[in-house]
Amino acid sequence: MGVRLEPSDEYMHELGPETNFNESMYINCFDPTSQVGGWFRMGNRANEGYAEMTVCLYLPNGRVGFMFKRPNIENNDALDAGGLTWTMVKPFEELRIDFVGKVVVLDNPHEMADPKTAFANNPFSECEAHITFTGQGRNSMFGGEPDTPHETPGEEFAKGHYEQLVSATGSLRVGEEEWAIDGFGLRDHSWGPRYWQAPWYYRWLTANFGENLGFMASRVAKKDGPGSRGGFVWDNGQIHLCDDVQISTVTTGEENYHDKVTGVIRSTKSGKEWNFEGEVESLIPLRNRRQDPDGNWLMTRISEGMTKWRITSGEHEGATGFGMSEYLDQIIDESPVGIAE
Repeated sequence: MGVRLEPSDEYMHELGPETNFNESMYINCFDPTSQVGGWFRMGNRANEGYAEMTVCLYLPNGRVGFMFKRPNIENNDALDAGGLTWTMVKPFEELRIDFVGKVVVLDNPHEMADPKTAFANNPFSECEAHITFTGQGRNSMFGGEPDTPHETPGEEFAKGHYEQLVSATGSLRVGEEEWAIDGFGLRDHSWGPRYWQAPWYYRWLTANFGENLGFMASRVAKKDGPGSRGGFVWDNGQIHLCDDVQISTVTTGEENYHDKVTGVIRSTKSGKEWNFEGEVESLIPLRNRRQDPDGNWLMTRISEGMTKWRITSGEHEGATGFGMSEYLDQIIDESPVGIAE
C-alpha cells in the first residue's frame, strides 16, 4: 500500500460529502526546563456547521488551563475559530498557532470528568499563546494518505493522517503568569470522515528527548479484529518506521486513569528497538458523546496525560523527556474497555 504526502497536504483539503467529514490539526509542546506546555487542536466539521476547538495547558503545581468550544463555521477554508488560529508558514518546516481567549484553571484536572460542574466551579483566566513550531523537512514526516482505502465504511477515523516531531518557541500567558516556551513537541494533521467511537480503544504516545530523538507509538484496537500497532522513531536525523508496539499500563483510582506506562517500539526494517517508560505528571479526562441510530448515547473517554518519559535500554539509555500519553476508551458499563492494555 502506497502513501501520498505532498506540500499541498499541509493546507486545507476539499470538503468531502460525508456528514462527519473532519479536517483537524493537533500540536503539543513542552519546555523541558519549566516543564510547562500543552496541546492545541482544531477540528473543522463544516458539514455539521461547527468546529471543535480545544486548548489544554499544563501549568506548575499540577494545574491545567482548559477550554473547549464548538464555534460555528460555514466552510472548510481555514482552521481559525474560537480564538485559535493556525498559520502554515512553510510546508514541512514551519507552522504557527495563536490563541487569545479564556481558559478555566483547574487545581484538580480530574474534575473535568464532569465538564458542566468543572466549568461552573472553577475560575477563568485570560490566556494568550503564540508559538512557532519548526520541523526538519519532508524526510521527518510520518504518514500521509493511502492510495487504497484502509477503513471500513462507518468506522472511519481519518482518510489521511500524518505526524512530525517539532521544536517549539514562543510564549504562553495565563492570567498574570507568563512563560517563555523553548521546547519540543509533535504535530498531526488529519482529514476525512471521523467518529470518535470508531476505535474500540487506542493508546497514542508522543515523546521528545531533544531535537534529535523522539518517538510516536500507536496501539489501535478494534472491537472485531486485531487492530494495529506501529509508529516511528526519530533518531539522529533518521526516521525509523516501526511495525510493532507493546505496552503495559498501571492505572490508578476507581476511574482507572493511566498512571505509568512501560513499553517497546520496534522497527523490523531497521532491526532496532527502543524500550521506554513513562510516568504521568498531570492528567485531564475528556469525553465525546454521540447518539447511535437507535437513540442510545455512546460514551468515549479520552484521558490526556502530560508524561515524563525515559529510554530504558540501548545507546540512549537514561535519556529523559516529555510528551503525551493519550488513552481513548469506549466506556461500557461505566468502565474503560481497554483496561487490560
